[in-house]
Amino acid sequence: MTAVLPDLDAGVTEQRVRAALGTVVDPELDEPITDLGFVRSVAVDAGTVEVHLRLPTSFCAPNFAWLMVSDASDAVSAVAGVARVVVELDDHSDSDLVNRGLAAGLGYRGTFGSEAEESLDELRATFTRKAHTAAMERALTGLLRADPSADVRAVTLGDLPPDAAAALRRRRAAVGLPVDDGAPVLVRDDGTRPGPADAALVLRRARSVRISVDGNAHFCRGLLTTRYPGSEADQVPRPDDRPVLPLEVLP
Repeated sequence: MTAVLPDLDAGVTEQRVRAALGTVVDPELDEPITDLGFVRSVAVDAGTVEVHLRLPTSFCAPNFAWLMVSDASDAVSAVAGVARVVVELDDHSDSDLVNRGLAAGLGYRGTFGSEAEESLDELRATFTRKAHTAAMERALTGLLRADPSADVRAVTLGDLPPDAAAALRRRRAAVGLPVDDGAPVLVRDDGTRPGPADAALVLRRARSVRISVDGNAHFCRGLLTTRYPGSEADQVPRPDDRPVLPLEVLP
């Protein structure tokens, strides 16, 4: 997780703890766990903080669950004045394993042993790239809806509306791409600008990534509210930089 914590004064409050948890992002859905309603409870007793997290299903991938739980522990630990943090994952098939491993400081591999085959760094990098690709497509699709004749290959960051540009810059910075106004918006996975012949194909592939990310986000939000009636009150509407885009054929 690359978290930018708010400027917090000394002293622990639930509000400050929740602000820190807001920097923790579901890697697949590219949304803060606080917005998704994954934070079940926060209890503050002097310098001790206890957080309970919940997920849409009991069989959410253990590596994803571990990322969010361990990131939440790191984020809360960074809050000024926090002396002890207990983060627990509720109602998951691996809750006991995850909670014991986190409490003992065993790390992902120490907790899951031989089942921890893949690198979490690689997993996180994969979804960081997908988050950028989805944001890139949203920005360009927004322009195409306003001007269907727009040459997407020529669009630069400086051409985007401020909100779309800011959302894309954050994700470009995370994957190491230029963020200056003159940087082209449409890029391949390796960061290069596509040629005239393959620009449309690059955008279509980006659209499939965006639809997958958005679809999973809506699906998981619905699953959570089905599993935990009333949890919709803890969810925050999707941010303005990712409006729901109807499926329609675009150039």
